[in-house]
Order: sequence, then structure tokens, then C-alpha cells
Amino acid sequence: MEIFAQPAQSTLILLVMTGLVFGLLALATKRQGFRAAVARTRGEFLTNLGLSGINMVLLAPLFVFPDGALRDAIGAPSSLAGMWNHVPDALALIAAILIFDFVVYWRHRLEHTRLLWPIHATHHADTALHWLSILRKHPLSKLLSTCVDIALLLLLGVPEWAVGVAGIIRGWWGFFIHADVPWTLGPLGHVLISPAAHRLHHIRDEALMGSNYGNTVTLWDKLFGTYVDPAPHLNCETGIAEGTRGLGGELLRPFDRRYWRKPREEAVETEVTA
Repeated sequence: MEIFAQPAQSTLILLVMTGLVFGLLALATKRQGFRAAVARTRGEFLTNLGLSGINMVLLAPLFVFPDGALRDAIGAPSSLAGMWNHVPDALALIAAILIFDFVVYWRHRLEHTRLLWPIHATHHADTALHWLSILRKHPLSKLLSTCVDIALLLLLGVPEWAVGVAGIIRGWWGFFIHADVPWTLGPLGHVLISPAAHRLHHIRDEALMGSNYGNTVTLWDKLFGTYVDPAPHLNCETGIAEGTRGLGGELLRPFDRRYWRKPREEAVETEVTA
């Protein structure tokens, strides 16, 4: 049981800290509607809490291996590693954030393809988006991000401290952009992904769902043509056609036959149903 003690403690601290911050934010913004908001999110909140425990506590020892193996296997050329010694700390941190978000952008965008959608659909299933929705991830999706997200940072020899700080910033920003607030962040929203911009990514409309893949900055979405202004879509309905499920249903979701049918099979079934 000792192997689970440290991840359990870290997870509890994270949940308490974020719970206090975003609970107070919800109380301040919703006021009279706070109780109704809590009631609306209760079921999905418990599912997300369960997935958090599985991914961050029960499976944490399994994720340590690929993460450690990745760090050992990927080594930056000495010329690249040495280059960072001459880069001011502030620029090194900005570079780490941008590189981190670049990889996350493409990993996230690929998760919206037919091949990887089955393991990513769980993250989009919340119909009542809230701060804990960031942790609504299937273990296979969590494993993918563990293996992919910091690979380029390691390859480029970005200092470990900058990778760590960028990870903390990205993590807290991830909680923030999933919060149920219709904030576009004004002019700052042209540079940073806002809660409104990310809510648009979770919209029930599958066409608009293919936008705003970034986690922290809008740069890569704008550069690759996937940024959509969230202003006309504030407080949009979220969720997916397959619907939300409880903990067991979400764990089994990637193995649902509907995700693996060929397009022709789907077309035939649609015609029969019609």
C-alpha cells in the first residue's frame, strides 16, 4: 500500500487546493444559483472524482514507468542542452510553455481523429462543465499524454525547472478554463485560451468541437486555423452524442462497438433506423 501513499497524498492536496479556489469562484459568480449549479454537476463530478482517483492514485505507479523511460530514452544533443545556459530564465520559461502547448495542441487534435476519439470521448462527455472536468480522462488517454506531452521538451534539452514550472502553469490553467464561467478575458483572450474559448471546444455541436485545441495559448490554434471566437457561443451546451456515463461506463467507453464500426456500417444502420 505504500506505493499508493505518495500519489494519494499529492492528489488529495491538489483536489483540496483547486476545490477551495474554484469552489469560491463558483460561489462568487453564481451566488443565488450556486446550489443549483452544484446539484446539476453532482453526478458528473463524482464520475470525474473517480477517474481522478484511478488515474492519479491507483494507476500512478504504472504511469511512472513510461514517464521515467521517456526521460531516460530521450536525451538532447549537448549543443542544445548547453544553449539553454545562455537563455534568460524568463525566456526559457516562455519557450517551455509554448513548446509544451505546441505538443499538447497536436496530441489533442489527433485525439479528435477517428482512431483516438474512443479514448478521448470521455473527456467531452460532461454536460455540466466544471473545474474538475479537466480530470475527466480515460486511463488510456492519460497514458497517451504521459508518453507524449513532454517528449519535445526533453528532446530540445529545455531545463527541468522550466518544464516543471510550465507543467504547473498549464495544470492550473487547465482547471481554470474548464470552470463554468463565461469569461472571454477581453484583449487577453486573444493571447490566452479563455474559459469561454475552451467551453466552445466542448460544445455539443461536433463541427465547432473541432476548434480551440490549445490549453494555454491561442497561438497554435490561430497559426493552424482552428481558433474560433467564443463570443457568439457563450454558455453553449456541452457534451457528446453518445451521452454522459457513470464511472464504469466511462472506463468501458473506448471498447464500445459504435466507435469501431466502419463508416459504411454506420451509414447502413442509419438508413435502417430512418
